[in-house]
Amino acid sequence: MQRSVPVSQPEMQPGPGRPPRGERGERARGDLTGRPFPHGDWGVPAERLDELYHWCETGALRTAEWYLADRVGKRRTGRALRLAGAVGLTTGAGLPLADLTGVVPGAAAWGSLALLLGAAALACDRYFGVTAGWMRNVATAQAVQRRLQRLQFDWATESVREVLGPAEGTAAEAAERCLGVLRRFSEDVLELVGAETAEWMRAFAAPPPPLAPHPAPLPVPPLRAPLPDPLPPPRFPLPPGPRPNMPRQRPPEPPR
Repeated sequence: MQRSVPVSQPEMQPGPGRPPRGERGERARGDLTGRPFPHGDWGVPAERLDELYHWCETGALRTAEWYLADRVGKRRTGRALRLAGAVGLTTGAGLPLADLTGVVPGAAAWGSLALLLGAAALACDRYFGVTAGWMRNVATAQAVQRRLQRLQFDWATESVREVLGPAEGTAAEAAERCLGVLRRFSEDVLELVGAETAEWMRAFAAPPPPLAPHPAPLPVPPLRAPLPDPLPPPRFPLPPGPRPNMPRQRPPEPPR
């Protein structure tokens, strides 16, 4: 059964250098907020699917551009802090040696200050997550771009299947398949952004709560007095058998 309405056409596909339709020349500004979903008449499915494709592509390009633009300031600040830390630590280690050899007399006192400044610069970089932040931005932007490239090839495959491939199913099934491709792409991009946000939140999470108080120790039972040692066996053991009965003797009478 052939399809009555074409779903997509090759000329609708944007080229690698073609900016997204409707936002040419615009740059991503502000935060990554949601965008209104394009609504229109589904009387012509090809135009509606093409509009949805450009909507998804524009959102992905805007997300990648936002991360690449956000990394610029963090990269410069992170490099400056790490450079200051390296200079401070090197200077702090070299000044005492210069003072010891007599090249710069009295420079040892400044060595501790240089070490302190270098350590403070590295601590600021690590505490505020400057270097880790711009590396995370680059990784997320690259992941979004890779997913966008997969979408472009999947969409091109659907276009070639529509134009050159055998006609399988109806136009409704083809439109549903294209909508599934766009929906999976949008969900994958949102998962990438959510994973980056969760990692950023873990980096700035509050310290773990204090440990629970230790439970009271169990009462120790009182120590019992050691039992006396058993009596040693008699030196001359009694012969086996019943014990002989000795006759009773009458006590002597007192004198009268």
